[in-house]
Amino acid sequence: MLKKICCIGAGYVGGPTMAVIAAKCPEITVTVVDINPTRIADWNSDDLNRLPVYEPGLKELVAASRNKNLFFSTEVEKAVEEADLVFISVNTPTKTYGIGKGMAADLKYIESCARMIGQVAKSDKIVVEKSTVPVRTAATIKSILEHTGNGVKFQVLSNPEFLAEGTAIEDLLQADRILIGGDNDKDSQKALQTLVDVYAHWLPRERILTTNVWSSELSKLTANAFLAQRVSSINAISELCEKTHADVREVSRAIGMDSRIGPKFLQASIGFGGSCFQKDILNLVYIARSYGLQEVADYWEHVIRINDHQRQRYARKIVTSLFNNVADKKIAFLGWAFKKDTNDTRESSAIYVADYLLNERADIHVYDPKVSEEQMHADMDALETRAPELNRKHVIAETSIEAVCKDAHAVAIITDWDVFKNADWQTIFDTMKKPAWIFDGRNILPRAEMERIGFVYDGTGQ
Repeated sequence: MLKKICCIGAGYVGGPTMAVIAAKCPEITVTVVDINPTRIADWNSDDLNRLPVYEPGLKELVAASRNKNLFFSTEVEKAVEEADLVFISVNTPTKTYGIGKGMAADLKYIESCARMIGQVAKSDKIVVEKSTVPVRTAATIKSILEHTGNGVKFQVLSNPEFLAEGTAIEDLLQADRILIGGDNDKDSQKALQTLVDVYAHWLPRERILTTNVWSSELSKLTANAFLAQRVSSINAISELCEKTHADVREVSRAIGMDSRIGPKFLQASIGFGGSCFQKDILNLVYIARSYGLQEVADYWEHVIRINDHQRQRYARKIVTSLFNNVADKKIAFLGWAFKKDTNDTRESSAIYVADYLLNERADIHVYDPKVSEEQMHADMDALETRAPELNRKHVIAETSIEAVCKDAHAVAIITDWDVFKNADWQTIFDTMKKPAWIFDGRNILPRAEMERIGFVYDGTGQ
């Protein structure tokens, strides 16, 4: 009987997933471990607003289960040793060195976890890949574990996450599917059933899909690639709409009513961001090329190229609209997170649009409800395109919509936070430089209303 679960990695996947499992499986002790003491301290803070991950509904789940059957700890080896089942939920960034640089997934953290599990385990364990990994990574984990020489038996499963940040808790509680991959032998199937039973505490059995390990691993990469491809497709059409005077929103609505296509991920925007889409597509490109599938690799690589093009096109429109000169002009950014209802900024379009405008010597002022100025500067510094002191001088966080827009020449809506839709735009317009531009990169404001107020309106793809 499964009594203890350990999750290695207290980030955007590990934290919310384990909070839901703990809430729905009160008889199981769930421990989330991480080597970052600050992150664990934040998970354990009495101030639930300090949780390192912002997701609607998360803090309520943590409050209900923490220190009952949900624990956060830096004692990694102790938690792994005591667990019956261990999730590996660590980062798998794109490699920045060596073979596969810029495309392949860097599996050093996965390998490190596998070696540590093998070293400390004194009883049989189920090890579950939760991180997004290249196909056949489970074989690597299994090989490491089987060569520890300590006589412990390990079963390795693949259980990729399909969470959308901003709706992660709802996605877990009402998942359209849970995917678990395992081998076909008796012991692996028994381990697979153990994990199925965890999710069956709250999900119907028909939503829990079981496959072989390789299909499970590849399904995760494929799902993200298909979603990203839809974003790039509609963004490519948005540029054509602009030239032909079609309305991309009307086109999206028309094609989205086709039951074979559907309406989701068909809203023209500045481009997709987040930790998964670009990384997973680049990984898919690398895998395809490693098998000599050049045409397949080229196809998926163009999804990334369209995304980069859309960001540059949006930034160029700001510059050209402001008389080809944004030097020393205040440009207000509404939003820095890659999407609403999350504090995740990884691969956010804001970073790349800001970089383009800073090259034109603009002053960027930002308001985001959940992202700190420190994080904004860290994101810009990571690009290594200018000295850090220049990023701090020209990227400034504000504490309200009114403050960020006051005396601005233009407003760039980067993130579709609901608070931006409900702002008092007439009052805001009156405090801005004239002519006052609004570049609605997420198409969240009514064009007619913005133009009635007095803004020079530019929606993405219009």
